[in-house]
Amino acid sequence: MVTLTFPDGAQREFALGTTGADVAGAISKSLAKKSVAIVLNETLTDLSDPILEDARIQIVTRDDPRALELIRHDAAHVLAEAVQSLYPGTQVTIGPVIENGFYYDFARNEPFTTDDLPKIEAKMREIIAKDR
Repeated sequence: MVTLTFPDGAQREFALGTTGADVAGAISKSLAKKSVAIVLNETLTDLSDPILEDARIQIVTRDDPRALELIRHDAAHVLAEAVQSLYPGTQVTIGPVIENGFYYDFARNEPFTTDDLPKIEAKMREIIAKDR
């Protein structure tokens, strides 16, 4: 068992290896749906990482200022996966999160066109739906 201490000082025990998603779900379904990450002992952590020791925990929701950067980072990776799936051989070069969004540079023989965008977006939605 691990003992988790919440920001209000409340403590709860969970099975060793439980995840942030499990913790959020144990509190409420709505919190689980809004959760994007957790902070364990001051370290931002993925919801799917197992919790292996007693810790201070904070659940990061979509409303948290840190969430937008996390969501943009994940979206950038989904974009890269979609492009590589649709256009084999395309190389991913750089794709950082920036102040007002994110971008990815790709290296390929032909330039992308506006006709490619709906295909890429649909593939991104498919990838996200599979990961739920």
